[in-house]
Amino acid sequence: MTSRGLSPAHRLRVLWKRAVRIDVGAVTSRARKTARIHDKSYPLVLADMLWSAGRHRVGFNDYLEFDFAILTREERATWVTSPLAMEFSRTFDDPAHVHRFHHKVDFNRDFDRFLGREWLEVTDGNVDEVKAFADRHPVFIAKVPVSKSGAGVRRYRTEEIDDWSAFHAQLIAAGETLLEENIVQHADLAAVCPGTVNTTRVTTFVKDDGTVAIINMAQKFGRGEVSDQGNFGGFYVALDEQGRSMGDGYDINGELYPTHPESGYRIADFQLPHMDLLPAFITEVALVVPQVRYVGWDVVMAPDGPVLVEGNWGAGVFENKPTATGVRHGHLPRYKAAMGI
Repeated sequence: MTSRGLSPAHRLRVLWKRAVRIDVGAVTSRARKTARIHDKSYPLVLADMLWSAGRHRVGFNDYLEFDFAILTREERATWVTSPLAMEFSRTFDDPAHVHRFHHKVDFNRDFDRFLGREWLEVTDGNVDEVKAFADRHPVFIAKVPVSKSGAGVRRYRTEEIDDWSAFHAQLIAAGETLLEENIVQHADLAAVCPGTVNTTRVTTFVKDDGTVAIINMAQKFGRGEVSDQGNFGGFYVALDEQGRSMGDGYDINGELYPTHPESGYRIADFQLPHMDLLPAFITEVALVVPQVRYVGWDVVMAPDGPVLVEGNWGAGVFENKPTATGVRHGHLPRYKAAMGI
């Protein structure tokens, strides 16, 4: 496997795209919030935000979320930002194979042995199969096969369904054609938020020698909804290499969560259970499609160990937030060491 260097034209592409598609209201609101949080001058923050986007590939939300307003130039250079993460995906993920991560039914077929749960595709005429599946799983999840950020995910309870033919037709009409057994999470995760299956984002890279490196980890926490994604009110915390919380939780809007709002659990006390089982598990997972080298995997720690939820070839960014952790460096050096750049 050969590493390719990052495109030197990418900064110009980012600048151009932001210039032609800029949402002025969104940018100014982020700048005002950043200035207010850090007691900075709004005009200076706005100017710095625009400069950072064009010159250093810093997304507008990255600037807010990762406290760039209080970091030095040298410190900022250690962060993985959203545009940079997408450039990594374009550079290292073979476009001939990324389609295997786009459709959740196809993904489940490829990764079935790692899922740790039963699943079923809803098709024309399989009403009886759907009913039998629901009878086996009193709480189950329905998903739209092509979606992102938790969209198109719904939780159903068998006891609430009376007309199975009508329910089957409803699933088809809504495009919710993937059914999955509800995952039972480890008690340590349920102690933080029992109403949501709380996933761990494990970002991996398949190195030139064929080995797998874990280059970042973060723990996501839900708010009792069917998904722990940010648009469901979820937040996350960066984890160190031993699976320990690096500090307080935080969300995509820059808000801090020293404790979980519902359970009162202190986020800085979190330790990912079964961390000893994760490296071998995720290595095997990452080598199913080694041509897609840079992937953000969503894993749940079940009572007996990790189970796979999904893989994201556009791995996204789950970076450190200095005001939450007290740590003033990001994960880019680890990424570069694994990628050989």
